[in-house]
Amino acid sequence: MPPDNHSTSTARPEQSWATLRRFLPYLWPKDAPTLRARVVIAMVLVLAAKTTLLLMPFAYKAAIDHMAPGFEPGVMLAIALVAAYAGARFGGVLFDNLRNAVFELVGQDAGRRLSIEVFAQLHRLSLRYHLERRTGALTKIVERGTKSIDTMLYFILFNIGPTVFELTAVCIIFFLKFGPGLVVATLVAIAAYILFTQKVTEWRTKMRREMVEYDTRASARAVDSLLNYETVKYFSAEARETDNYGQAVAAYAKAATKNESSLAILNIGQSLITNLMMAGAMGYSVYGWSKGWYSPGDVVFINTILSQLFRPLDLLGMVYREIRQGLIDMEAMFRLVDTPAE
Repeated sequence: MPPDNHSTSTARPEQSWATLRRFLPYLWPKDAPTLRARVVIAMVLVLAAKTTLLLMPFAYKAAIDHMAPGFEPGVMLAIALVAAYAGARFGGVLFDNLRNAVFELVGQDAGRRLSIEVFAQLHRLSLRYHLERRTGALTKIVERGTKSIDTMLYFILFNIGPTVFELTAVCIIFFLKFGPGLVVATLVAIAAYILFTQKVTEWRTKMRREMVEYDTRASARAVDSLLNYETVKYFSAEARETDNYGQAVAAYAKAATKNESSLAILNIGQSLITNLMMAGAMGYSVYGWSKGWYSPGDVVFINTILSQLFRPLDLLGMVYREIRQGLIDMEAMFRLVDTPAE
């Protein structure tokens, strides 16, 4: 059995953009105004969710400020602000789930259209093409290509896009409330976080390829040995087969251990960058409070808004890997669609 090369391909940037451009019409079908309306509603819900979450730190800050010494006591107002904070948190979850419900039909329709197009193309191709290509390989291309649609839609539209919007909004808020210094520090930290994640993820991808290959070899050795059970018994080769299988499993276990260890390095590095940024920003805000520039609520505000900003970035490594692989799988499927029929 040949090794699974699912993770071994690479996509050039120009190919990736071409694949994305080709896929966009499936998200905006000309003959389905209802689906286009769902896309618009989903995008509005995305913005509503992020806007609600951006308002949450303001309510939290106001509640803390009204509880601080020097402010006129206002228990009911502080309670109302805390309730607004909780409401904003709930609003973010509500809008996110409504968005998923509204957009689900669009994603399913795009997958349906592509699947039908590929299926029809396979029947248009000649007998010689099907004899020269393995049916299993063709079905794997179609399966991976259609599965990658959900991945691409979710991560690009509902992870990367909203995060860019949130980062822009946070930078504007920081600039207006705290000056350009905090904006520059935030952008530098985000850039370092993204660069570190990209480099480590590419390094880990090589390890994952090796792990998948060893896993495939171990499975192939087990299947081949069991399929040839009579031959193994006839030559009394049980011990040799067991030893060979044990070596294959040991190689996989070693590769899997390296892969898990590299994940720890990724998580530690991401956490270091995040907490250095948080410590610097909090230190700056506390210093500003000591000088009378900022209120106690401002200190909490910075902590809350940065925690929100970095939360979706925790998945950046997985997002980068899945989008990259999704583009490769979709490109392979589109190549199949473009194959000329004889």
